[in-house]
Amino acid sequence: MAYSQEKLSEEKVFKDPVHRYVHVRDRVIWDLIGTKEFQRLRRIKQLGTTYLTFHGAEHSRFNHSLGVYEIIRRIVDDVFAGRPGWNQEERLLSLCAALLHDLGHGPFSHSFEKVFQLDHEQFTQAIILGDTEVHAVLQKVDADFPKKVAEVIAKTYKDKLVVSLISSQIDADRMDYLQRDAYFTGVSYGHFDMERILRVMRPLEDQVVIKKSGMHAVEDYIMSRYQMYWQVYFHPVTRSAEVILTKILHRAKALHEQYYSFKYHPIHFYSLFESEITLEDYLRLDESVILYYFQMWQDEDDPILSDLCRRFVNRNLFKYAEFDPAKEYRKVAELSVLFEKAGIDPDYYLVVDSSSDLPYDFYRPGEEEERLPIGLLMKNGDIHELSRESEIVDAISGKRRTDHKLYFPADFLYDNRSKGNIKKQIRELLDLADRD
Repeated sequence: MAYSQEKLSEEKVFKDPVHRYVHVRDRVIWDLIGTKEFQRLRRIKQLGTTYLTFHGAEHSRFNHSLGVYEIIRRIVDDVFAGRPGWNQEERLLSLCAALLHDLGHGPFSHSFEKVFQLDHEQFTQAIILGDTEVHAVLQKVDADFPKKVAEVIAKTYKDKLVVSLISSQIDADRMDYLQRDAYFTGVSYGHFDMERILRVMRPLEDQVVIKKSGMHAVEDYIMSRYQMYWQVYFHPVTRSAEVILTKILHRAKALHEQYYSFKYHPIHFYSLFESEITLEDYLRLDESVILYYFQMWQDEDDPILSDLCRRFVNRNLFKYAEFDPAKEYRKVAELSVLFEKAGIDPDYYLVVDSSSDLPYDFYRPGEEEERLPIGLLMKNGDIHELSRESEIVDAISGKRRTDHKLYFPADFLYDNRSKGNIKKQIRELLDLADRD
């Protein structure tokens, strides 16, 4: 029997709090889960610094990847199997791409990427195509199979239906992380009727469409996503932790460039600092490594690095104030001058952070970024774009919401042992109440 068709002698299951069970019968999938590159995802948190806000948010990219795989398995084995419009030969490719779609995430994911200008999707493709255990498994299927999986991740694969299952405005990735993140953070926002959505999904040429009868379940899904972004993903306390994390990495990089002599040399960071990171270096990084350095750097002689690390490790986070850049654009400049006079480096201790989300949109001719809309399959066979039928979705479609906050160390500003008058001016400018 060909490796691609090989089944396990007995089905393996993972107990899962969201899907109850994750089922594995394919030998290829089981072998991929056992690779060291996939096991590394156990050491990468799904929600980065969110555990400092919602204490239950300790789940990993490993959990999420299995969840996305399980949703795709149900779609291709239960919902699409035997339907016109679905090519059963794409089954294994869809399962592998679902399982491996987050393989290239680094520690603290998006914050880490921004500082070092990295792209986790590029690293996912590099792991799939490089000299790795994952590549060796995929190549046993077919010499071209790793390339096909990488193309699905890159959204360049010829069968756009396969791509849309994993990356679209209603895909398995989003359906899993909304429910999983809601479960582990303990909030109610991310719950929606996935069972109903799966039942009304249909394969059609280059995308998944939803039967018109399932429109209300999709409305619920979109509103759940909207609420999760503003109540969980963009939570200001989580963003404060991300600001400090980002500043630690920036400070360590700046010190390296200044030939600072670290007590605890950042050997895992050298290639990142030099922008010469290899795949091998990247795969050595996980959150336990990063947190080790933060723990040790609390004792560094550099006061900024040691202070920021103490803040992150001990959750002594920055406070924040609402900020309107259109009306208060002069405020940051004024505060920066005062911070410097007070002996507080504004580059590390005065940060404007912006959060922005577009809950749903559709493609508009002439726009650069293509957005594949959610299509509703009408009784007569026509496809209508979702917001044409749903007043709820139409109300939020194309409307980007943006929020700005100003982060700062309030404890520094209330320490009047030195520069007390200047700090009082800063507090007044930030509209902070004086303490007795």
